[in-house]
Amino acid sequence: MSTDMSLWFAKLKKHSELQRFSLHNANNTPLDLFVKRDDLIDPFISGNKLRKLEGNLMAAINAGAQQLITFGGAYSNHLLASAAAAKSMDFPIIGKVRGEELNPASNAILLKCQELGMQLEFISRTAYQAQKLTSGLDPQSKTWFIPEGGANPEGIWGCQQIYQEALIQNNNRHFDAVFIAQGTTTTSLGILAALPQTTQLFVVPVLKGFDSRAEMQKLISESKNNPLTSTLHFPLQQVHFLDQYHHGGYAKTSKELIDLINFFNQTNQFPIEPTYTGKALYALSHELPKLQPSIKNVLFIHTGGAHNPAY
Repeated sequence: MSTDMSLWFAKLKKHSELQRFSLHNANNTPLDLFVKRDDLIDPFISGNKLRKLEGNLMAAINAGAQQLITFGGAYSNHLLASAAAAKSMDFPIIGKVRGEELNPASNAILLKCQELGMQLEFISRTAYQAQKLTSGLDPQSKTWFIPEGGANPEGIWGCQQIYQEALIQNNNRHFDAVFIAQGTTTTSLGILAALPQTTQLFVVPVLKGFDSRAEMQKLISESKNNPLTSTLHFPLQQVHFLDQYHHGGYAKTSKELIDLINFFNQTNQFPIEPTYTGKALYALSHELPKLQPSIKNVLFIHTGGAHNPAY
């Protein structure tokens, strides 16, 4: 990775703070709750998006790629983050969008992607399904492919830093437990690779019927064959799969979830939304009473949420 690129990523990551917070049903004084505020990183490249893109852009540069191609749906924050990062790196990028009936004016996110210099290609859902997991370098076209959501070993590599930074910000005191919303499993695997044996990882899949363990194992297998991640260890025995908090599935909600989000957001500690962070915080709220008193030092990962608040 070039020095300029390293400095650019380092500058943005400095915005991610570690903050204490409280929950109304977790006021036991020995309990320390912390949130890693990756939502503060950048208005466009928020949360775990930056982490996944760092590894991919580094690999693309090192492989001699001359352009990027990535994939996303109509409201993809991954597309938006990729467009913003590529513009900052002066890297040509194509975004393949699910839905041939769409166009750049279909919504504000797609329009912003185009304004940031991303060339948008709108493809059928069948074609999208066949292409969306394409990853790595195509040597003939010198194109680096970033799969949907940045879900590849390069993405895992970048996500290790979330826990590593939080540890430093916590005066090198490890956490007893880490809670995180889970979509593609990329971020949770990066965090798992950075954990000591004494820390438990609680993942909250936001999709109904999502086989979290199987998806993690699949990406682990890919990582073992990638030189960037081949030496990482993924102790799945430290992972707890909380698959009962999806509230009906991706982007689905319930009255209980909305009530918690509204109540928590009124405390003005940090914002949460119903697709990712709200479900993870709901799970944390319900699981903590079961874990005390053995769990005393908890890290909640704010992954940035589903929709950029600026758009």
